[in-house]
Amino acid sequence: MSPETLELVTDSLWPIVRGAITGTIPLTLMSFAVGLVIALLVALMRLSRKRWLSAPARAYVSVVRGTPLLVQLFVIFYGLPSIGVVIDPWPSAVVAFSINVGGYAAEVIRAAILSVPKGQWEAAHMVGMSHQLALRRIILPQAVRVSVPPLSNTFISLVKDTSLASLILVTELFREAQQIAAFSQEFMVLYLEAAAVYWVICLALSAGQSRLERRLDRYVAR
Repeated sequence: MSPETLELVTDSLWPIVRGAITGTIPLTLMSFAVGLVIALLVALMRLSRKRWLSAPARAYVSVVRGTPLLVQLFVIFYGLPSIGVVIDPWPSAVVAFSINVGGYAAEVIRAAILSVPKGQWEAAHMVGMSHQLALRRIILPQAVRVSVPPLSNTFISLVKDTSLASLILVTELFREAQQIAAFSQEFMVLYLEAAAVYWVICLALSAGQSRLERRLDRYVAR
């Protein structure tokens, strides 16, 4: 690596990291939080015996999982203005990512709830708990432990998927790298540097996942 290239890598590191701190990470956290709320509601709707609740939830999951995230993002940012609904880039990204996370995480949560032994339900009902109380105090804590690994994978995937937000002019990690690369014409070096930053973030999240799994072990029925 030439001295000029090394200097470029050094000088560009902070702008790229700043893009991660001010763009990628907040966008990921906000979208994932909203997506989890959507996912829990959709999962409970899918588990309902009432068709008017389960059918829309099933359709939502099918549409989200059956269409590319990039198309969903473009529909919200570029498509909705054609019918008079204009959303700024940042909220558009949050809406698109949240809807996408909701569709995938709903199936994770539903499967986690179904994985809890039926005996847990029966034991809760025997001590006088209502269905809702048993779900909140007995079933969901155990389901959370089961769902941590797949939900963590969804979260890590979302970190990388936020790079798509650069296509609707959201300033985040990858867009910072794009702008510097366009100015310096050192595309390979800058994109590899951006990839390295994504990798470091994902390594940190994986370590956090392992720690969270250990802390939640006490909720698993033995």
